[in-house]
Amino acid sequence: VQLQASGGGLVQAGGSLRLSCIASGRTFSATRMAWFRQAPGKEREFVAFIGWSAANTDYADSVKGRFTISRDNAKNTLYLQMNSMKPEDTAVYSCAGKVGGGPARSKSEYGFWGPGTQVTVSS
Repeated sequence: VQLQASGGGLVQAGGSLRLSCIASGRTFSATRMAWFRQAPGKEREFVAFIGWSAANTDYADSVKGRFTISRDNAKNTLYLQMNSMKPEDTAVYSCAGKVGGGPARSKSEYGFWGPGTQVTVSS
């Protein structure tokens, strides 16, 4: 599956952004999806996961209650709604996909990756 993230930009602390990730090349509805992020000088870290069902989600503690992951299988699109943003959310955000299995926070479990989109939160 090919993935392409978009929607990044510059936002003030406390503001909101919505990222999108369009998938092609495989049955999107069968692909488990996640968002990861990588800040300068840091390792890529897990942000959120969603299974084929929107009822199956998982979030990093740092974003729980502020970010919401969702998907629209009819549009082959994954979303990340980010609210109450903080300067520490600044990073390149990437979408990733895997076939089968449950929630996974390790980047090594994901076989499909798309180019990231830059998110910058100013204080």
